[in-house]
Amino acid sequence: MVGATQQARPQQAPAQQAPAQQAQIIKAPTRPAIKFKTSLFLAGTTSRTAGPDWRPALTQALGALPVTIFNPLRPDWDSTWREEVTFAPFREQVEWELHMQEQASFIVVYFGPSTEAPISLLELGLCARSRKVLVVCHAGYKKRGNVQIVCRRFGIQCMDAGENWMPVVVAKVKGLLR
Repeated sequence: MVGATQQARPQQAPAQQAPAQQAQIIKAPTRPAIKFKTSLFLAGTTSRTAGPDWRPALTQALGALPVTIFNPLRPDWDSTWREEVTFAPFREQVEWELHMQEQASFIVVYFGPSTEAPISLLELGLCARSRKVLVVCHAGYKKRGNVQIVCRRFGIQCMDAGENWMPVVVAKVKGLLR
């Protein structure tokens, strides 16, 4: 019974909680112990493009899964770094990326619009024969035809960035967990 000085509070439906974060996120250049057998490398465009940044969105979509995500994007990257083998920070980054791509169970390569993405093309070339890759290629990417031909040649799924591609990646990762 509610007293004269108290007001009844309407009952609220229990709040739905977001799934608990389970995925392990490993960012360059760190090398902690890998927690999960299934892993994903996020290759592709790192420069700013129109729309939301694809890496955080995909990481969030995979967050509740027991998967290790290798994210090469570094907030401390300095554009003045010399891209030379003798320049230690640059060499460390490239070696980290190569190692983690080799370790990954699966690789997503994203080609955004308004970018050259030569390293992304290199990454696709390195992993194309492994077929452990899914490509997302924006309609505005100027080398889209090359990417599509490589994907067709090696039987790689190539999706348009305008498609609802994240659920496809999540489904592929879930398939690897079985």
